[in-house]
Amino acid sequence: MRTSVLVAASAGTIITGLLAYAVYFDHKRQTDPEFRKSLKRNNRKLAKAVKEEQEAHGAARRDAIKQAVQRAKEEGFPADLEEKESYFMNQVAKGEGLCAEGSDNVEAALAFYKALKVYPQPKDLISIYDKTVPKECLEILAEMVAMDTSLNLGGSFTGGEGSVSSADNHGVE
Repeated sequence: MRTSVLVAASAGTIITGLLAYAVYFDHKRQTDPEFRKSLKRNNRKLAKAVKEEQEAHGAARRDAIKQAVQRAKEEGFPADLEEKESYFMNQVAKGEGLCAEGSDNVEAALAFYKALKVYPQPKDLISIYDKTVPKECLEILAEMVAMDTSLNLGGSFTGGEGSVSSADNHGVE
């Protein structure tokens, strides 16, 4: 027997077996009520597990953002005008670099947040951020601004579709 005939016969047998299993599974799914119930139960368990994982990930993200904002406040911000200008330029450059890498959006947003804290017209800077900062980073920045009650914007912070006012402490939806 040739190798190609043997390979073709093996492939045909495997495909036939898979097709037979698919027909059996479909028949079982349609006729056995216990089997349908167990499939639904497994699907509900999987959906619940995915939902819990997403909630845990969201909570961990909020905690990371809160810690980053707290760390920035503890480090403090420059008071001198020249120091503020230099600090602002460094933080914006750092944020742009981190956004370009796409590695850590929280750190990139933190750099933009630090620049926002020392900028004399934060509302103007936010409108620039809306146009230039990637959406993922902008959403994190919006959460940071919402967590900082000392930052007075006197308006709203728009992150694409939704908006977060400076008095809103719930984050971006």
